Amino acid sequence: MLNHELMRGEGILILSPEGRLESADFEKLGREVDPYIEERGTLNGLMIYVKSFPGWDNFAALLSHIQFVRGHHQKIKKVAAVTDSGFLSILPRVASHFVRAEVRHFDYADRDAALDWLKADNS
Repeated sequence: MLNHELMRGEGILILSPEGRLESADFEKLGREVDPYIEERGTLNGLMIYVKSFPGWDNFAALLSHIQFVRGHHQKIKKVAAVTDSGFLSILPRVASHFVRAEVRHFDYADRDAALDWLKADNS
């Protein structure tokens, strides 16, 4: 399951995976986020907030995740990976080759600092 909170006023999306990710998670997320992006043109920030990365339920879920990223990455200004997961902590280095957004890693305990960073310079 992929819990999400869209902070509409700030233009920030917070994702909190709980258990293995499924294809339906990305379909549901798209139904909420896509109209917002259509209206505003962009998300100021995306926070991935998870202690450790739970993985995907199956290969179809992985493909859905990749398709979602491919369809949205150019519309997100900043990404904060807030995690103690070794897999996600390397996200900034890997993502720099594939996404336009500025990506930073924060320790799981530093959620507030990550949120402050996402909110900064969003005029």
